[in-house]
Amino acid sequence: MTGRMPKAELHCHIEGATPPALALAQAKRYGIDTSRFIREGQYAWEDFTSFVESYDATANLFRTEEDYALLAETYLTGIAQAGAIYSELIVSPDQGDAVGIGAAAYISGLAEGAQRARAKTGIETRFLVVGIRHFGPERVVKAAEYAARRPHPLVTGFNLAGEERIYRVADFARAFDIARDAGLGITIHAGELSGAFSVRDALDHVRPSRISHGVRAIEDGDLVKRLADEGVVLEACPGSNVALKVFPDFQGHPLRALHAAGVRVTLNSDDPPFFHTSLAREYEVAASIMGFSDEEILGMTRTAIEAAFVDAPTRQRLLSAL
Repeated sequence: MTGRMPKAELHCHIEGATPPALALAQAKRYGIDTSRFIREGQYAWEDFTSFVESYDATANLFRTEEDYALLAETYLTGIAQAGAIYSELIVSPDQGDAVGIGAAAYISGLAEGAQRARAKTGIETRFLVVGIRHFGPERVVKAAEYAARRPHPLVTGFNLAGEERIYRVADFARAFDIARDAGLGITIHAGELSGAFSVRDALDHVRPSRISHGVRAIEDGDLVKRLADEGVVLEACPGSNVALKVFPDFQGHPLRALHAAGVRVTLNSDDPPFFHTSLAREYEVAASIMGFSDEEILGMTRTAIEAAFVDAPTRQRLLSAL
């Protein structure tokens, strides 16, 4: 049933969603040697640090507005064909600056791709501007200020990603205040590489409506209860967690336990081809390995749409598609 089921995701890094075939085509176009990070048609990395290096090398294969349009259109069309009706893409204006086209052209290209995918398949998309944690608090404030200017109607949220073991959540409180004051939705990477304490810090200092990952909250029973009581939504990415060895396997993943404790959870792909997964596979794993019923999985899709950073009419339209 999960193959035909409507799907929605709240957590996908757009450059990390690049299909290897598209990366190789881009590399050929620009004369880039990919042997360091693509082997036998798959992304190659060993640990979180080398994953980030592979990710960055892939991101740098996109250099023009049209390149980004192609990336967004390719990814979104693919997941729509697998049943996705909604996708929130994590986008980094810093990357537009890094490749020399600037943030505006970067966002504009991605938006063009999202519009093409919507015209073909009906999939609805929104963007979350991300601040990169290991770039430091001031750079993250700049990303928040950029997002707060509402550079495009598809930009509706703000996130913090990157190396979770550097800096404290409190160091980024100002950036989140800027984003919140601008009416943007708030989510933050926590409880992935760092333990339950990082989830508690996020709740205390950032007050997000959602947490990216958050699954290591399972290490603290009181925190799990707090998440359930406060209705904070976890953007769970089981395939990513297993690939990065946060948990040994899907049977040992806490999604089932968090759901049973009343925590609002959703299914997401994170950086799908890097982790040998896809949104469809996350749904499949939830059913076949984790033992969730179709009704429970559809409930996670509903939770994702209820927690999506969209306006009320769009939310109603998406909910009616369920």
